[in-house]
Amino acid sequence: MAGSLWTSLHEWNLITPMKWVGLDNYARLLASEETRAAFGHTLYFIAGYLPLVYAGGLGLAMLLNRAMKGRDIFRAIYFLPVVTSWVVVALLWKWLLNPASGIVNWAIGLFGLEGPGWWTDPDWAMPSIILASAWKDLGFVMIILLAGLQAIPNEYLEAARVDGANAWQRFRRITLPLLSPSTFFVVVISLINGFQVFDQVHVMTGGGPAGATQVVVEQVYNLTFKYGRAGEASALSWLLFAVVLVVTLIQVRGQRRWVNYG
Repeated sequence: MAGSLWTSLHEWNLITPMKWVGLDNYARLLASEETRAAFGHTLYFIAGYLPLVYAGGLGLAMLLNRAMKGRDIFRAIYFLPVVTSWVVVALLWKWLLNPASGIVNWAIGLFGLEGPGWWTDPDWAMPSIILASAWKDLGFVMIILLAGLQAIPNEYLEAARVDGANAWQRFRRITLPLLSPSTFFVVVISLINGFQVFDQVHVMTGGGPAGATQVVVEQVYNLTFKYGRAGEASALSWLLFAVVLVVTLIQVRGQRRWVNYG
């Protein structure tokens, strides 16, 4: 980290000696439309990814928290994508969402509809990455929330049922509040991961088409290895670090209002 901070204060192409420029790299990045677009695309990804992965993970956790035949097998199956290489997952989803020969558009065509261009279309490229990312991380969220569900005393739910509370009321008034510590952990980790999204973008779209999926870490990569501007790349990394730090501190401070550790 110290080396990265020092590099951010220099102009460096990874070959010739560094040239001191002070805070010029930061000023150039803050004034850059490309940098603002990269942060905007990253926030777009988070806005789609976080609700999807949490809702899907919670649904799976509640389903697999019940007594059912083969429950442990299903838990292992849903967790398998988490330990699978991102390159493999990204290539898989790039094939599934191929607009010409992918299975997804083929299935949509069975209903007489025309599938979108997915990762080849600027309007659908980011949703494609969001789908792949949520699918891969569902198992991780499921395991964390499943542990939280199993920590909720069954006596609370039984007492509410005796008092006449229906399933929705038990979920809203008991399950969700007591699940809030697990939810807080999942949200913090998922947000940090969301800000650092890179692998799936690099493999599926390379930041395209037309820069529609150019996220911050992809820009860091391009600045360093495509354009030989390692100083700017390091400065951008520190700007991203500052954003993640502020967002995380806000979450930690805000947890007092909604996280129930009782």
